[in-house]
Amino acid sequence: MENNSLLDVQHLSHMFHLKRKMTVKAIDDVSFQIKKGEIYGLVGESGSGKSTVARCIMNIYKPSEGEIFYKGIPICKSKEFRKNRKMLQMTRQMIFQDSASSLNPRMKIEDIVAEPLRIYSGKGRPGKKEIEKQLELVGLDRSYMEKYPCELSGGQRQRVAIARALSTKPELIVADEPIASLDVSIQAQMVNLFRKLQKEQGFSFLFIAHDLSMVEFLCDRTGVMYHGKLVEEGRTQDIFAHPEHEYTKALLAAVPIPDPRIERQKGEVL
Repeated sequence: MENNSLLDVQHLSHMFHLKRKMTVKAIDDVSFQIKKGEIYGLVGESGSGKSTVARCIMNIYKPSEGEIFYKGIPICKSKEFRKNRKMLQMTRQMIFQDSASSLNPRMKIEDIVAEPLRIYSGKGRPGKKEIEKQLELVGLDRSYMEKYPCELSGGQRQRVAIARALSTKPELIVADEPIASLDVSIQAQMVNLFRKLQKEQGFSFLFIAHDLSMVEFLCDRTGVMYHGKLVEEGRTQDIFAHPEHEYTKALLAAVPIPDPRIERQKGEVL
């Protein structure tokens, strides 16, 4: 693993075992690295294995083959995971596509944002000022603290999910299709927010998407997945300018949606 790499995924494969002894290979021999302070995009159509990779990285799934090193630690080994559990819970956070199901509907927003620190830091519940500061980072004022998720729009709920993820000051954020369920105009705002937060806080960021215009705008490097394999990888600008794999060429030939730079020129709505 390179000295400046935070995450090193090596020859990762994962099988799902279905009924009647059937198996499906969701990912097949996937390898890539994410450097410290880098935004890495992982793109591909639905069913290409992107989300399975994310869940293996976050130890939600245990891969069938291969290894994942985080800060040099082989986190797929049960002994190493248990030994470093607290550090892993504090320094890695995940943002899911469906904020409605990832936020507890019975909890107020202030409790949702406070929960990771309360559970993992060992310092107890953070104060209201700290929670208010976290919400301000994502463009929400203190009036949201007393609200419940059902009272918020999809974009506002996703901002709460981002605030919750940032509360532990993570070194790695894994975002699995975080803008896919939002309106196009809101998607541009969210990508601008991700870019701003990453520049301010310097975390490494795995941005999983099928939206190429957002990936081109946001990501330093990009990997392209197709049928469970990583078929192309490189600097984002190089992949968009000179795609090599036929699937990448097909993706780029698809009709683009509005560029987030257009929203940026109008001014970010935070």
